[in-house]
Amino acid sequence: MTVTLKDFYADWCGPCKTQDPILQELEEDLDDRLSVEKINVDERQDVANEYQVRSLPTLIVEDEDENIVERFVGVTQREDIEDAVERAEA
Repeated sequence: MTVTLKDFYADWCGPCKTQDPILQELEEDLDDRLSVEKINVDERQDVANEYQVRSLPTLIVEDEDENIVERFVGVTQREDIEDAVERAEA
C-alpha cells in the first residue's frame, strides 16, 4: 500500500525550500510506502484550487483510496509527516 503526499510549492517560496530536504529524506527512507507528488502552484493552479490551497507550502497526505488523512500548512517537521503516513496506512 502506498500513501501519497502532495507537496504544493512554488519556486519563489522560501519556506518551500526549507521543506524540500525533509521530504526528500522521508521519500528515501519510506521508499516503498510513500509517494511524493510535487505540485507547482504557478503551473497547476487548477489542482491547487481543487485542494483549496491558500498558503505555501501545503502538504496533503492521502491514503490509497485518495482520502485526505492530514493537511499541513507551513514548514512541517518530519515526525508529524511520519505520524500522518502511519495513520494513512492504518
